[in-house]
Amino acid sequence: MKNMSFFFLAVVILFTACQQISEPETLPILGNHDIDPATGDTTLHTIPAFSFVNQDSRQVTNQTFTGKVYIADFFFTSCPTICPKVKQQMLRIYDRYADDDRLLLLSHTIDVKRDTVGRLKEYAGGLNVSSDKWHFVTGNKDEIYDIAEDYLSIAREDPDAPGGFDHSGWLILLDQNGHIRSFANGTIPEKVDELMEDIDWLLENEF
Repeated sequence: MKNMSFFFLAVVILFTACQQISEPETLPILGNHDIDPATGDTTLHTIPAFSFVNQDSRQVTNQTFTGKVYIADFFFTSCPTICPKVKQQMLRIYDRYADDDRLLLLSHTIDVKRDTVGRLKEYAGGLNVSSDKWHFVTGNKDEIYDIAEDYLSIAREDPDAPGGFDHSGWLILLDQNGHIRSFANGTIPEKVDELMEDIDWLLENEF
């Protein structure tokens, strides 16, 4: 288990970073960077290797996103609280960049028991989205929960939470090298507007 104090510190740092003005001069690389005490060299925070299965039963890995910008989030199909709002904002992003193959979307279910491949397929069909553009993935529960921490997000079982799961509504922007560059509260349209400005900046300046 990763050091939770660093995890929550990272969330605070992300929240502060989100208050940047529109059209930034540059987007920072966010996360828990490792510094070699002997050399002072910095290893930037990067999403580690992963392998999940999407709504078409296809394997989705880091290689799926090589050379792509992507938006990641964590949800479950029976979520009674924030997920419908977040998915509507993800759908806004999907629609805006539908014809730009440099951007993909990645949604991880945190309810792997009920959110089967078939159920994810039905859910994606209800949104009328393409699996080539937007991957809804499932896999090993612990691996999904662990990688949520790498995304500086929250995903865990909680019997006291609505629906039985505690999760954040973050939409997380990754660059083509797997670095976190920005994020937004996916329940607030104005914050997602700012995130799309960051997407535009990344596509314009780092491709």
